[in-house]
Amino acid sequence: MRDFSGDFRDELFELMRWRRDVRRFRTDPVDEALLARCLDAFSLAPSVGLSEPWRIIRVDSARARAKATENFEDTNAQALASYDKKDADNYSRLKLAGLQNAPVHLAIFCDDATPKGKKLGAKTMPEMRRYSVVSAVTLFWLACRAEGLGLGWVSILDADRLKTDLQAADDWALIGYFCVGYPERDDDTPELERHNWETRAPKLDIRTI
Repeated sequence: MRDFSGDFRDELFELMRWRRDVRRFRTDPVDEALLARCLDAFSLAPSVGLSEPWRIIRVDSARARAKATENFEDTNAQALASYDKKDADNYSRLKLAGLQNAPVHLAIFCDDATPKGKKLGAKTMPEMRRYSVVSAVTLFWLACRAEGLGLGWVSILDADRLKTDLQAADDWALIGYFCVGYPERDDDTPELERHNWETRAPKLDIRTI
């Protein structure tokens, strides 16, 4: 059985503590070999029935990035309008995407119709495929952080519109649009917490029955 040292276990939790949703990026390019190494985390990720349903579109062209940015700006304006004045004022001060400066943009989807895995574990709970993609993204996120990269998950989007703009397959469901690059700063506190949008629960609430 593989034995991990106490120092390694401590470092693992330290890595998780310093994993942040990054919105502020430097424009420095990301080395292709380094990005590929981080993306290799997908091959290590668990997936229901070994279906590996993740599908990735790298968004490099100026036109496609402009479409994604317009999508975010339109959807963000709608979100802002939905809050009352107090929350709207706070919301308007938040930086919710790093689309302008991040050197790498990735749209990550779940292939809901994949035959791989033969529907094992997904017949009764088909959403398990999407959970599998989220699990893979988490490993990718930690790999990026370990290499000094930051990752920002953009979810304020019209998913159907983005699918059309990126010419994604009909059976693919958007999991998220991700910005990758070197962060302007490191911080172990979520930006939303620093700006008083929300706070973490003081402890995990576990119900026993």
